[in-house]
Amino acid sequence: MDERTRNSVSGQAQVGTAVQTGPVEVLNVYGAPGAPEDSLLPHQMPPDVRHFEDRDDQRSRVLDIAARPRAAGRPLVVSVTGVHGVGKTALAVHLAHRLADEHAYVVRYVDLDDHRPDGGADLADVMGELLRSFKVTDLLEGTPARRRKQYWEQTGKRRLVLVLDNARSGTEITQLLPSSAESVVVATSRRTLYDVEGGVDLELPVGPLEEPHAARLLRRIVDDPRLAADPASAAELTRICGGLPAALHVAAEWLRKHRTRRLTRLTAQLAAELDVKGVPTVEAVWDAAYQDLTPDAGTLYRLLVEHPGPWIDPEAVTALLGRGEDAAEDALDELVRASLLARERDGRLRLHDLLRAHAARRAERERGAEAAEGRRRVIRWYLRQAQRADALRAGPRMTFAEPVPPLPDAPDTPDTEFGITADDSEKQRKAKALHWLEAQRLALHDCVRVAHAHGLDTEAWALCEPLWTHYMDHPRLTQVIDTFTTGRDAALRAGGPLTALIRMRCQLARPLWERGRFDDAATELRLASAAAETLGDSTRERKLRASVIEFRGLLSSARGDWAAAATDFEASGRIHAEIGNAYGAMLQTYLLGKALTELGELDRAASLLTAAHTQAEDLGRARLTARTGFALARVLRRVGRPAEAMALYDESLREARLSKSPREELRALDALADLAAETGDETAATEFRTAARAVRERGGGLDDVGEASAQHG
Repeated sequence: MDERTRNSVSGQAQVGTAVQTGPVEVLNVYGAPGAPEDSLLPHQMPPDVRHFEDRDDQRSRVLDIAARPRAAGRPLVVSVTGVHGVGKTALAVHLAHRLADEHAYVVRYVDLDDHRPDGGADLADVMGELLRSFKVTDLLEGTPARRRKQYWEQTGKRRLVLVLDNARSGTEITQLLPSSAESVVVATSRRTLYDVEGGVDLELPVGPLEEPHAARLLRRIVDDPRLAADPASAAELTRICGGLPAALHVAAEWLRKHRTRRLTRLTAQLAAELDVKGVPTVEAVWDAAYQDLTPDAGTLYRLLVEHPGPWIDPEAVTALLGRGEDAAEDALDELVRASLLARERDGRLRLHDLLRAHAARRAERERGAEAAEGRRRVIRWYLRQAQRADALRAGPRMTFAEPVPPLPDAPDTPDTEFGITADDSEKQRKAKALHWLEAQRLALHDCVRVAHAHGLDTEAWALCEPLWTHYMDHPRLTQVIDTFTTGRDAALRAGGPLTALIRMRCQLARPLWERGRFDDAATELRLASAAAETLGDSTRERKLRASVIEFRGLLSSARGDWAAAATDFEASGRIHAEIGNAYGAMLQTYLLGKALTELGELDRAASLLTAAHTQAEDLGRARLTARTGFALARVLRRVGRPAEAMALYDESLREARLSKSPREELRALDALADLAAETGDETAATEFRTAARAVRERGGGLDDVGEASAQHG
């Protein structure tokens, strides 16, 4: 083994450290038994509830059962059930904090509604978030089955409290159970989770607070002398809130706002709502707070039901309201002060489900053109920001949607909000633009669904173009199949341009075949191919035709039909060469060389891959240079040229570490270990295997590593 290769092995311990990402807040560190690195893992969950009242019986039952010795088997499963606003999440988070304090658990919190674009939660996405919290990043497996094995490997190492908020079925809980019997799962739901496999160990139904507890909670939230001076009115106020903590918080803010009014007057207003208008009990509290809003804040409250995704983005709100930054900022502040909008500890804003339903009812009563106008403004604002982030991440590439111009009274997200600074390198700018797309993905996917549902078909399919860039780095198959299906339907219903429909069919085909739905993918590509044959001869149209042929070849590759794949890659390459697209021609040469390798045509494969390797290097494409070199090394190894193969594998290893790609690092280390063993260098083979084992351990027991696919633009 030469010195350069030996240095690549010795450097492995310093490379590939994962960086903690994600929207959840990092709190203080608790030591926990289990894996040694657990002492370095922070809790990731919301802060404990500041004002917590009652629930003593539920707390003692959980702490008691958690303290008992448990036989080997599955984790302890606790379900917390009740209606909206009753305090299920507060209880679950409080229990997690108590368990961490008293029994030294590592804690993780996931709101399943954040992973539920429309219907069932994307459990592979949830497992991905949890694995990233355990510092498994680039080594995340793509398929749900393989990712589940990674999840079991990671959760089997530690005692974990996992809070699963807003579960809708026992199946969701079953699929996310940690593999350690020492773990505890606390799941909240509006319904009984009767279908958890093996049953729930402890059911905690949560009802409204009884009057004494509700009154005490109100006094703890707001220190108001009127409550003690007029206990009868205070009791009436708590009765009107129905024992729901969410309603009590709004009532407290109402009291703070009207410091000089008599309590009898305030409760009388609520009583009138109940008696005269027949408003349901808690509805009167919401209505009273709403009626005190200024016109802009009232309009925004009604419009918030049109805001996509689970979180309220202040910049998007400016577009939603359409009255400028100052008006939007003032309206947001007013809603937060009125407790009609919650500001989380990490600064994000969220509209409680109860209040979202109330805002929708208010919007229905006062319906007009404002909802449709606000919806269109906010969707176009998100589309414009996504197009800007896409341009930063992917650079010039083949897209078909017209760029959205700046929106009046709705400024763009500045580069600093993407996280970009003047000192960032191009690579850092690309990474930060991708991070923005990841942070906003729930809103962007929701925009596609909402746009299509309300006839904004051009916006719906246009949003799928930047989401393609995001998908190539974050392949969440369930979510992206749903969204790209909607994008295809939107392009079809919009009636043009044909290029958009062709592109949407190609984009949909890839996640379909990656999910194993080969026939569905073939149908999309057959229709895309037929449409592409009707295109003209402009450079842009010919490039799209070549792209369709390439997608068809990739599907054949996924099916193992290498002869058909080779035919398509060769045809696509000819078109790229004719239109002078050097990158496209190089990529097809690479793909053709790989297909010929599988067909056993090694001499021709070596020639093509050598050419692709040189072209990628000339184009300054570092990662593709490494990938073409790796593919060429496989061929050289088979034709008896091990020294050249070793040098190329080493080049791939160095690039994988430079680009912080553990998956490609592992692939190179495995190849180097096998080649060293074949050439009789057992010392080197052992060193490479040791390095590969360390990478696998970081990746949660990663199994086979396939070659990462190139991005197609």
